[in-house]
Amino acid sequence: MSELSSPEAIAFRRHFHAHPELSLQEFETVAFIESKLRERSFDEIRTGIGKTGILATLRGGKEGPTTLLRADMDALPVQELGTAEYRSQRDGVMHACGHDGHMAILLTAARALALRRDEVRGTLVFCFQPGEEGHGGNRLMIADGALENPHVDRVFALHLYTGLEAGKIGIRDGPFFAASDQIFVTLEGRGGHGAMPQLSVDPIVGAAQFITMLQTLVSRETPPKEPAVVTIGKIVAGTTHNVIPDRAELVGTVRTLDETIRRSMPERLERMLHGISSAMRLQHKLDYEWGYPAVVNDKATNDVVRAIARACAGEENVVDPHDVVMWAEDMAYMQEVRPGAYFLLGARGRERGTEPQHSARYDIDESALELGVRMMTELALR
Repeated sequence: MSELSSPEAIAFRRHFHAHPELSLQEFETVAFIESKLRERSFDEIRTGIGKTGILATLRGGKEGPTTLLRADMDALPVQELGTAEYRSQRDGVMHACGHDGHMAILLTAARALALRRDEVRGTLVFCFQPGEEGHGGNRLMIADGALENPHVDRVFALHLYTGLEAGKIGIRDGPFFAASDQIFVTLEGRGGHGAMPQLSVDPIVGAAQFITMLQTLVSRETPPKEPAVVTIGKIVAGTTHNVIPDRAELVGTVRTLDETIRRSMPERLERMLHGISSAMRLQHKLDYEWGYPAVVNDKATNDVVRAIARACAGEENVVDPHDVVMWAEDMAYMQEVRPGAYFLLGARGRERGTEPQHSARYDIDESALELGVRMMTELALR
């Protein structure tokens, strides 16, 4: 067991897991992190960055770049169904995505590195970020100066992933996590009696046609080697079994890796809606909400991660993930303006870490934490 971490990282992770807070409400979480940082000597600790974010700066004893290491802090509105002794103590709120582990890894690494300042190359900025789950906290932190004073040269982040076994590290050059946009569609018809459909204009049938046709955006309009996902996750229409409603509302997500394909999606969706509406006598409205861009790894920065991963985990445990991960991640904003690398840290074990991200029974194999601390520490020292 490394002197760096495991007991401390596990204790931190279990504390965070038991006390989750939603996006941009991470006040107790930040207070805990700040208290643990102030037990060590940092050059500066800034709070209230991006509303509830915290930055700790450490100037090393050797020449080198300014490196930002980031962990996200927010939990999800999920009622935990797990039975571990460290399960969530807050009804309806849960760390179901691994952010508790991310914070534990970075906090442990920061505290260890503060004791090894003379070995640090350049300047380190430890970034604890709020609001990753759909609130763009990364962008809020950039707006509040997270990449300046000191000027950050490169950025790193990791994500625990139960799709990989504990002990493995997933690295991929170029686009890694998907851009995530939302679509809001309204179809207006004319309501009436379900037994006399000829006197109505049925928006539900139009919605069904639209959902079916949507699948061709991927299967027939997107190159087979370019991953894309179009999903309708919500439909609101109707009140009872024998009434045709006036309106159907649909909400969905569009996930893409290629920016050209992403930018083409509003026109393609509008074309489909226009055709369906014309054919079925409906009126339609499309609102396309641009979300997080794709996470794109800089190859040179990724090579740094790859070399350290091989040293920390062994060549055989450094993999290109078999499946494209179409999650979205707001670390993309920092990686748009600074060279950056984002990698996966395996968290699946035999007993824990068997559930996917966002599951109400999500947990991790905590042996992954030590490897995460070693990775973050070596990124600072090498």
